[in-house]
Amino acid sequence: MRVDALPDADTDSDDPLMAVLTLMRLSRALERVDSGLSPQQYRILKLAGAGGERSARLAERLAVAKPTLTAIADSLVAAGLARREAEPGDRRVVRLHLTDAGNAAVARADAAYGQWLHQVLELTGDSTRIRADLALISSALEELRCLRGSSGAGPVSPGRLANASAAAARPGRA
Repeated sequence: MRVDALPDADTDSDDPLMAVLTLMRLSRALERVDSGLSPQQYRILKLAGAGGERSARLAERLAVAKPTLTAIADSLVAAGLARREAEPGDRRVVRLHLTDAGNAAVARADAAYGQWLHQVLELTGDSTRIRADLALISSALEELRCLRGSSGAGPVSPGRLANASAAAARPGRA
């Protein structure tokens, strides 16, 4: 059954607050997917699995405090899902890498999250467009993160945000 056919579905797509509430609901629903990992563990393992990230960089990309990242990383290392490796030539730099068990846990979580999202998107009747829109939102979020990083932790000015929005909307941008 398509979502717009449900009697209680609110279809006011022009209401930005409804969009915010929908995103919050989506986030909460993802937290309840039985993936074998918490959402924070999953995010850390996904980023670390991309090639071993420095802890400070991981904390920035995940928008968490360094002590929070350290606590989660400690639990991942204790569970055998990740290992820490000192940077050759600079032992102060520590990178987080996945173990074989960590890679297997991520693969199981990928499958669980992918199956859940597929079910949700199929109910919309337009999963291809929504996937493209989600990719655009992801690009905009990354652009905004980069803008914040280059100007400190404070808010981004409206002019810089408008420029970022225009850049994210350009065709061919991934």
